[in-house]
Amino acid sequence: MDYGGIPLWINRLLGEPSVLSLQGRMDPAWFRANNPQTCPEQCDCPIQWETSLYCDHRALENIPEGLPQRTQYLFLQRNNISSLSYSALANLTNLRWLIIDNNQLKSDKLELTSLQNQIQLRYFFANRNYLTSVPGGLPAGLKQLRLANNQISSISPGAFQNLQNLTLLLLQGNRLQTMTGDDVKGLVGLNLLDVSENLFSAVPKHLPPSVQQLYLSNNSFSGLHEGSFEGFHNLKYLRLSHCGLQSEDIHPQAFNHSSLVELDLSYNQLTTIPTVPTTLQYLYLEANRIQEFNVTSFCKEVGPLSYSRMKILRLDGNKMTYHQLPPDWVYCLRVLQRIYI
Repeated sequence: MDYGGIPLWINRLLGEPSVLSLQGRMDPAWFRANNPQTCPEQCDCPIQWETSLYCDHRALENIPEGLPQRTQYLFLQRNNISSLSYSALANLTNLRWLIIDNNQLKSDKLELTSLQNQIQLRYFFANRNYLTSVPGGLPAGLKQLRLANNQISSISPGAFQNLQNLTLLLLQGNRLQTMTGDDVKGLVGLNLLDVSENLFSAVPKHLPPSVQQLYLSNNSFSGLHEGSFEGFHNLKYLRLSHCGLQSEDIHPQAFNHSSLVELDLSYNQLTTIPTVPTTLQYLYLEANRIQEFNVTSFCKEVGPLSYSRMKILRLDGNKMTYHQLPPDWVYCLRVLQRIYI
């Protein structure tokens, strides 16, 4: 659940710290005894990562004063911080990571200029706070924005218009009901978008076409029509578990995207296997109400070059057994590695 549920890759060649918290690792007095550089009393400054400042797990109500100018990686997670002011970060000109997960940060106490002037900022993590809107004025160099499990119901006008470098956006566990083209304008390089666990009743339209990983689980969709994923020319990973989907509400061409590699439709109310492209490699249908296996869901026809590229197929937790598979299924799924029934 930390950091929005997506692993954080470390680039040691850039000097990025491979430890995200020092809690329980070593006596703080050791750091002070072995590091001659200045360090705020409420924080730890390990000599191994001179540009890292660890102020996490301290029950702090405010960001410590006098942060060293050398700070590039600032860890403030698991405190009681409710505001983010310009003055708190004014001394930091090379800040690259700001991790302020699990605090009490509120939208009306987040000054836009506090982040706008951080032109070197690449990661901003504010998961599990009390934000009600996606903040505006974010720096153009930002690559990852993680705002999972807040109370976000709106996106500030123009919030993303300058974020051409953003590749990852986490908004799961919020209260969004709609996302318009204007809301996501500017996200031309977005690769992963997670809007699971929101209040969508339909797949949002006009999402960035660059998205390759789209996570929509735990929404209440009324159905999927032919154009639900229109415009996603590079879509590879699609998650739609726990969405209350029923077979009769899914258009046969809804998943007609040759770029798709993985599709998750588990924990829905499907009674039949939906039609999927022959290029799909991983299909998760566990915990539905499927009673029969239709080869035509995977192959319209079977021949030397006409077969499914499916590698993993999950059908466990449905209302069918292995003995119900038709004899010709192996000709269609000829490269299948695992099937779970």
